[in-house]
Amino acid sequence: METSRRTVLASAAAVGLTAGVAGTSYASAGRTPTKELFGKLADGTKVYRWSLANGGTRMKVLSYGGIVQSLELPDQHGRYTNVSLGYDTIEAYVAGTTFFGALIGRYGNRIAKGRFTLDGTTHQLSVNDGENSLHGGAKGFNTRVWDVDPFTDSTGVGLRLHYTSVDGEMGYPGTLRVTVTYTLTARGDWRIDYKATTDKATVVNLTNHTYYNLAGEGSGDILGHELALAAARFTPTDAGLIPTGELAKVAGTPFDFRRAKTVGEDIRVSHEQLVTAKGFDHNWVLDKGITKRPEHFATLRDPESGRTLKIATTEPGVQFYSGNFLDGTLTGPSGRTYRQSDGLCLETQHFPDSPNQPKFPSTVLRPGQTYRSSTVHSFSAR
Repeated sequence: METSRRTVLASAAAVGLTAGVAGTSYASAGRTPTKELFGKLADGTKVYRWSLANGGTRMKVLSYGGIVQSLELPDQHGRYTNVSLGYDTIEAYVAGTTFFGALIGRYGNRIAKGRFTLDGTTHQLSVNDGENSLHGGAKGFNTRVWDVDPFTDSTGVGLRLHYTSVDGEMGYPGTLRVTVTYTLTARGDWRIDYKATTDKATVVNLTNHTYYNLAGEGSGDILGHELALAAARFTPTDAGLIPTGELAKVAGTPFDFRRAKTVGEDIRVSHEQLVTAKGFDHNWVLDKGITKRPEHFATLRDPESGRTLKIATTEPGVQFYSGNFLDGTLTGPSGRTYRQSDGLCLETQHFPDSPNQPKFPSTVLRPGQTYRSSTVHSFSAR
């Protein structure tokens, strides 16, 4: 039986709801988020860390990359821990290549050979993943300093992050004006709303790249986490992790998560797709398709802590990445190193390489149109 949110929060109050991480205080629930200097870039640009809390969920967000540096949740006994992977210095984020917690754009996931043709014109993008472009290129949205406006209103407590990507940035056409809103609701849900407009035809696919470990950052691997995905198909990839164009059935394969199973149950099965990606790093085709409002598609649970994450989205796909390339060379805020499968990502999205795949849902945005996408993360403990 699921523990009620009220019971969990009552227990959390006993251990200090407003206690911060590393000596930093969180904003009180329902109050405007607070900020502090996190560090400076090499050119002297200041990077701020925003702290916010509502409904029993606590979060820290950087102006650099819109990065979720910390996401604290109570377990079934009300004990808080950070469940997102990351770093404790700006230097580590600048040097890193893992996209921990970051906003991703202009285009989440891969574009084959860093190239696509739109309205008869071929555009060459920044190539940063072998011969392909990944997550917007070498200096994607995860490396940009965003303008941040805090708010407290009837929807909850949150941040509005703004960034203008100029025409030609990383090879993409059009000046793209982006607003991403992070909201912590009164229930403790974390909602992300993406909005973008352009002055030239372009392609857009925005997402967030938080790595989750519901047992706690630095606690070990996520192979015992239970995952369910409402998806009967996925998009197989070639050796470069580019979709082949096939919408393959998950039935009878390790990719079948229609009924909850542990992440580790089939991850070592000798399947060509798992061998190529060194684990799960694929796009699942959500049964619900594109929707006007976020609809539930995923449930992730850590049996030990009882922490449970449910995700709803308007997007047609999700990239489930099982942390295959974490190799023990990176150290988190806990002081512990991250090894393979110490965290996982569930990146809501349009499908990888959509600009080159006519059978996939389009990612084209034109002048006069507004790109909108929403994803809601709901937390509980049971």
